[in-house]
Amino acid sequence: AVANSIGEHMSEYRVIVDKSTVPVGTADKVSETVNAALSKRGTDVEFDVVSNPEFLKEGAALDDFMKPDRIVIGTDNPRTTELLRELYAPFNRNHDRLVSMDIRSAELTKYAANAMLATKITFMNELSNLADLLGADIENVRLGIGSDPRIGYHFIYPGCGYGGSCFPKDVQALERTANEIGYKAELLSAVEAVNLRQKQVMFNKISQHFENDLSGKTIALWGLAFKPNTDDMRAAPSRTLMEALWEAGAKVQAYDPEAMDEATRIYGTRADLTLADSPEAALAGADALAVVTEWSAFRSPDFEQLKTQLSQPTIFDGRNLYDPVRLRADGFNYYCIGRP
Repeated sequence: AVANSIGEHMSEYRVIVDKSTVPVGTADKVSETVNAALSKRGTDVEFDVVSNPEFLKEGAALDDFMKPDRIVIGTDNPRTTELLRELYAPFNRNHDRLVSMDIRSAELTKYAANAMLATKITFMNELSNLADLLGADIENVRLGIGSDPRIGYHFIYPGCGYGGSCFPKDVQALERTANEIGYKAELLSAVEAVNLRQKQVMFNKISQHFENDLSGKTIALWGLAFKPNTDDMRAAPSRTLMEALWEAGAKVQAYDPEAMDEATRIYGTRADLTLADSPEAALAGADALAVVTEWSAFRSPDFEQLKTQLSQPTIFDGRNLYDPVRLRADGFNYYCIGRP
């Protein structure tokens, strides 16, 4: 509709920029739609369609825009490259961050970036499950492989799965694109499948601790958003955990610094969900604590106070925030991801 409207109203040369994450070939469709609208008017106006995907992280979008690590420009006309270079000049002063390429490569780059990051996370989660079974410590493994500059430390933190709007959607979209052209993208399928399975890990640990009887139990849950610094609960691991707990007959007392209103919007009022005013209030009388989102507010709790508020000193740490040796020495039942 937008491309058609542009074609209906355009009277002089314009550069049409696709910023959204879109399937490969979208720029061609935009161009066809604009040309069709121009033809209906009996007008021939020059224009170019450019793919300029955004790389903005939730919770850090402004910084990412003002200080981009790269600016991808996909175009088939050198003229538009220079126009976009001029447009981005204020954000491109220290060194040249602009990467110019053909349109389809730019469209694929955005999907590829998110799929690569999702794959790194998923691979570490797969290794964490192996570490659990082998008696290894995934934290030591993380440090050992991260020190290799070819791998690095970014996105190799194991946990209870990734969520949000980008990684799940983009992995699925790229797999769907592959299917449409007759290619079986087995790795992408595996990333999605392993992530869905990883979201069950926390519930499985909780259920096993309570000998598969969660009826009447109350679990305190710290973290509802899929990651810190956002209220976004789309595809969040917290939702998978809460829904599994409810199905097993447990109640949830949850706290998140930002996502309380979003939780209310999604789940409304229900007897088995209490949205607490603080992390401490979520603990009151609970049978265990489950940490799902790595908010800074959860990194250094008062463990002595925590022990007195829980009916039994049990923590399920889905983000490996705490020291297993210390907590077990302090009398906690402590379960984490891939650590003995």
